[in-house]
Amino acid sequence: MLKKNKKQADELAPMPQSDDALGELAIDVFQTPTEIVIQSPIAGVDQENIDVAIENDMITISGKREKQEVVEEKDYFYQECYWGGFSRTVALPTQEVDIEKAKAEMDNGVLTIRIPRVQKMKSKKLKIGTKEKEVEAE
Repeated sequence: MLKKNKKQADELAPMPQSDDALGELAIDVFQTPTEIVIQSPIAGVDQENIDVAIENDMITISGKREKQEVVEEKDYFYQECYWGGFSRTVALPTQEVDIEKAKAEMDNGVLTIRIPRVQKMKSKKLKIGTKEKEVEAE
């Protein structure tokens, strides 16, 4: 027979979730020679319920994870999954990106965002010109 003491019962009690609270996403941000890549596991969320916005040097991923069934709080043994709205904003590691060509895709519950890097010229030769002098009419 399983007996619970007060400490075990407290540990098994469900964690209340506020309707106003936003969950935070875990993300990986890395670079390749040609792009900045951001990945985040977002299981259980339809891609129509995810928004990705890039503004200046910031990227925001937000959305909402809906519960699949209604369960009374008293019926939970463990409640570790986050249900509700989530959002994560991070600074891009470089401003040398082309946000117009950024792409996002979902595959097996993992959101991957690819932002191409802009190739800056490393060197340039300058042609030396002459300054034209204005001639006054007499």
